[in-house]
Amino acid sequence: MDAHLHLETTAYTLDQLTARPETQIALAGRSNVGKSSLINALAGRRQLAKVSSTPGKTRSINFYRVEPHGFYLVDLPGYGYARASHTEREKWAHMLENYLASCPSLKALALLLDCRLPPQKLDKDLAAFARAAGRDILPVLTKADKCKQNQRATAQRQWQDLVGIRPLLTSASARTGIDQLWRTLMAVAKNHPVDRGEG
Repeated sequence: MDAHLHLETTAYTLDQLTARPETQIALAGRSNVGKSSLINALAGRRQLAKVSSTPGKTRSINFYRVEPHGFYLVDLPGYGYARASHTEREKWAHMLENYLASCPSLKALALLLDCRLPPQKLDKDLAAFARAAGRDILPVLTKADKCKQNQRATAQRQWQDLVGIRPLLTSASARTGIDQLWRTLMAVAKNHPVDRGEG
């Protein structure tokens, strides 16, 4: 894929998120969904995004610039980590909701979902909020290599029923679906229609 990914800056406030005029596609998911590993797979580099065995490790918002295409993948903090304080969880939720509702440069939300789990309440709530805010949702199932074929098919069907678009299947370790994910991200950034997997 003709694209290069590099970490350009890190943000900690809503103003920093919404100030950039360039197109943004946000990556969000529950803690330990494999977001950092997926970013590294997209980049073709092992250590671009730090991978931690501790869920909820990413607390800042990382802007990865996609060259030569000039848009950003925005890595949002993982949500739902039970050991984070209530205040921290509330702060993340407030920032995320305001970002989804008010950022003029945000094109879509790539919602990362563990294919081993049935749809979780926090994921469904975020999808519903994003849709209410008028944002396109790109459901992305992670850790496909850890699921049996029938599990993958069930997860795809469940999420297609919920958000109206068939999720992409990915595995960072096996590089499954990485090229297809890149093509989808490029299409969104360029305002091209995305295959919804219908029919």
